[in-house]
Amino acid sequence: MTDEKGYIQFQCDWQPGPAPEAAEVAELLAWRDRLFARGLIGVYPNGIGYGNLSQRGSGRIASRITGTATGGLPTLTPSHITSVTAYDIAGNRVRCEGPLQASSETLSHMAVYEVAPEANVVIHVHHLRLWEELCHRIPTTHVAAEAGTPAMAEAIAALFQGENPPRGLFAMGGHREGLMGYGRSFTEAGEKTMQVLEEFERSSGSQA
Repeated sequence: MTDEKGYIQFQCDWQPGPAPEAAEVAELLAWRDRLFARGLIGVYPNGIGYGNLSQRGSGRIASRITGTATGGLPTLTPSHITSVTAYDIAGNRVRCEGPLQASSETLSHMAVYEVAPEANVVIHVHHLRLWEELCHRIPTTHVAAEAGTPAMAEAIAALFQGENPPRGLFAMGGHREGLMGYGRSFTEAGEKTMQVLEEFERSSGSQA
């Protein structure tokens, strides 16, 4: 693993508020802890965490996303989940409400929801060797777009609108180690990511 930018680069308008109801985020929490156990979410030696999950909101309910600086925690609770109530990719701004500020990758998650109507959940994981294997072999964002920036969100939109759009998983070309999965459910998105990882481990004879 290598150190990566993991701090918030957008303007965050954070309103402290209550945690979501446990039932609303139970599946999100279960999958987050499962991905943590496989080393796809965690923390670097310098203390910067990596990996996050979100789920699309409906009606007046805002999108839920794991809070910033939670990557190193083995288990999350509803108190680690916040709501994205508004965002502006071009303006590099996110408004959120909850116990914590939203993840540094919030704009990337919101970009997926904008361009992939079938996506109800998004997961962002890190795995250096898998990233090296998949980059430019699966749909990959432009290498000039860095993590957590409007440029990355715009690169995601361009990827989905290109000739070879993602089908459940894509690599983040300018975000070393970064992969994003999405789907109609956490089971769909999570199982896709785990399947790709397990196939890679079998072919390479290694484990994360």
